[in-house]
Amino acid sequence: MSTPTHRRSARRAARLAAPLLAVALLAGCSTVTDDADATSTSAAAGDDTAAPDDTAATHSVEHARGTTEVPAEPLRVVVLEPVQLDTAVALGAVPVGAAVLNEEAGVPAYLGEAAANIESVGTVTEPSIEKIAALEPDLILGTESRHSALYDRLDEIAPTVFMATQTDPWTENVELVARALGDEAGAQTLLDAFEARCTEVAEDHQTAGKTAQLIRPRDGLLTLYGPTSFAGSVLECAGFTTPERDWEESISVDLSYERVFEAEADLVLVTTTDTSDQSTLPEVLATNTDAFPSLHLVDQSFWITGVGPLGGMTVLDDLDRLLAEQ
Repeated sequence: MSTPTHRRSARRAARLAAPLLAVALLAGCSTVTDDADATSTSAAAGDDTAAPDDTAATHSVEHARGTTEVPAEPLRVVVLEPVQLDTAVALGAVPVGAAVLNEEAGVPAYLGEAAANIESVGTVTEPSIEKIAALEPDLILGTESRHSALYDRLDEIAPTVFMATQTDPWTENVELVARALGDEAGAQTLLDAFEARCTEVAEDHQTAGKTAQLIRPRDGLLTLYGPTSFAGSVLECAGFTTPERDWEESISVDLSYERVFEAEADLVLVTTTDTSDQSTLPEVLATNTDAFPSLHLVDQSFWITGVGPLGGMTVLDDLDRLLAEQ
């Protein structure tokens, strides 16, 4: 694993070296005529002028590209993944910029007013280097699986930390983001609260032994999300079991409408952009009520894209509401 040395540190050291060298040369040329005066002058300088600090507080973060020195308390963070955005907001380190899944939709509404002024820097799959640089970040968070080709350019702008992949367990990515932000304890508090809420929902609705399946209709297909996906893992945390199938080493699989009955479960949740619009429910599901007696539309802005502690809690609250209505 490589260990990049951040270029900005070298440039900062060079800038500081020049004035220090000049001071040294002037001192060598001067003649001290009065030791008392010299001592007095030195003391005054010590009182009024702090020694230059050429190493701002940083800490080391191991990540997919090696080890990077990042600010101990970053103030201008840019994030390129939903889990990074959610976690940063949850920890109170609201980013100045974020890549979004859909520029028209922008930053997910479930993040609330705290995220209202975050600027878009393009999409998750195509972030804009120019927009990122314009925000003058002091830390950039991205993902090796999606942004590998951009790493060097991003690292020229600011210290850059990469997750390995967005398909890793989301809780592990939360922990990495927290390490980069210097708040591991805060992340643990958030994850503990999430686990406690899972237990509460499971006990209140006696979910043990029941199955649940999340489905996302798109492009004439039904995408089923497995237990390693964000939504699938939240359902399992809340006591449900995802129906067994070959997940093909992926977080999801696609089914044609002809194979709809493979999506059967005790609880079936179908994502949509408008939960009040029943026409967004695929007819192949709506007309097979015997196979799908417990069918619900859910908001994809957090069931699919709300990856992180805040999104997890939002999904659990929605699940709690749906189960209470049954």
